[in-house]
Amino acid sequence: MSANHILVVDDEVGIRELLFEILRDEGYGVRLAENAHAARQLRREIRPDLVLLDIWMPDTDGITLLKEWASSGLLTMPVVMMSGHGTIDSAVEATRIGAFDFLEKPISLPKLLATVGKALAGGRAMPRAGLTLVQLGKARIIQELRQRLDQVARLKTPVLLVGEPGCGFELAARYLHSPNTPWVAPEERDWLAANPFGPLNEAREGTIFIPDVGALDRAGQKGLAQLVAKLEKFNVRLVCASADPIASLAADGRFDPDLFHQISALTIRVPGLGEHAEDIPDLATQMLTLMVDAHEVPLRTLAVSAQNALRNLEWPGNLPVLQNVVKTLALTSLVTEITGEDVARVAREFSVVPRETTHPAPSFSLDTPLREARERFERLYFLHHIRREDGNMSRVAERVGLERTHLYRKLKQLGIRPSLRGEDPPAD
Repeated sequence: MSANHILVVDDEVGIRELLFEILRDEGYGVRLAENAHAARQLRREIRPDLVLLDIWMPDTDGITLLKEWASSGLLTMPVVMMSGHGTIDSAVEATRIGAFDFLEKPISLPKLLATVGKALAGGRAMPRAGLTLVQLGKARIIQELRQRLDQVARLKTPVLLVGEPGCGFELAARYLHSPNTPWVAPEERDWLAANPFGPLNEAREGTIFIPDVGALDRAGQKGLAQLVAKLEKFNVRLVCASADPIASLAADGRFDPDLFHQISALTIRVPGLGEHAEDIPDLATQMLTLMVDAHEVPLRTLAVSAQNALRNLEWPGNLPVLQNVVKTLALTSLVTEITGEDVARVAREFSVVPRETTHPAPSFSLDTPLREARERFERLYFLHHIRREDGNMSRVAERVGLERTHLYRKLKQLGIRPSLRGEDPPAD
């Protein structure tokens, strides 16, 4: 019996049952999903060795589901598309996104078995998936980061990424990197002093990524300056990253000011996890899924209480610390579903503490009359969101779910003047 597991996704019950019988008789383990929703659920629970995916389905078509898996890092298995209305365009589109092959219905038995065999063989050679910038989050600040990177993606100007340690510099750098071109990111920095031109030919038409550029010594800085001078000749994009205050280092003479100006002409900040904490539950879930897929940890899931607990913690080390916490949770949890109590237990070992509240605590007694208490709460609530959105009233209205005219009317009733950009209005 084969150990391979195949997921069949098709809205036609007759097709599902037929494929189930054929593949089971061939020794495969088979799971069935009647639509994209069911397929998503199963993909969160297991990593199939192969997916047979119908294109035409009522809730979400197969091409859209394939795109979802590709963009979220879940396309870690070969996918063969199926359609009774197949066209060359559909096959080309599916292949471009990442499908292994395309089968047209009615599917002949020899063609099915041959394609399944090739796909399973090809799947064994697929590279291990990792996090991407798309998976980093859906918060506005991350969406804006992607938009800024999209705006400069076609430029060859050197890019300097700044932010907190572990915030995701390499994810941002890879987002800038053009597909099917060389990616060079030497783990050691000594090469910049010894042979700064060495990687240029290897990286021709592609990208060189240098993390921790602020930590370079004088010899490394000199080598980097020599490399920068040759970038245009080799059509190489340079992306540097620094968690150190490199502008201050240059001002203090610890970093070559001329080199700083060369590499910082295009500077983009990568937010830390504390700035998009609402993304932490999904991010932790995706990390866990990738670990399970790679057989690094047993099958585990995060309960809602665990997701909430992770979101409410400080993450000064950002992604690497979150990754280690999630891995430790998966390896030490005594049950399949990781709970909030598990998170509290493991967080202590990593010195990860609950996040302090950023809004002032209510300064009124619970014995306050309801109307007065409500007004005070609403005032604190709107001041919090005005500060959070830096006084941008369009974003505040979207955040709190009010029309702008209604929002302004409410603020006026509460004695809040938006022109103060979130500051308390002067006392009457």
